[in-house]
Amino acid sequence: MRIKEDLINKEVLDGGAELIGKVVDVVMDKDTFEVTDLVIKKTGIADQIKAGGENVVPSELVKVIGDKILLKSDDDI
Repeated sequence: MRIKEDLINKEVLDGGAELIGKVVDVVMDKDTFEVTDLVIKKTGIADQIKAGGENVVPSELVKVIGDKILLKSDDDI
């Protein structure tokens, strides 16, 4: 699917615009074909010390999708 291809490998920033990882997979609703979750692989120091890994982020926490994906801050929720 084109949506999935467009999202894979995009950098993900937290609400403070700090890099937290990259999208490695997308979970879609099989009936509506809507993106329900993003699977994010942590990058940076957290990944280097093995505290990283993959996190599933619900699409409701996404604020903006452009060149990068910006998650909502606490103020947005």
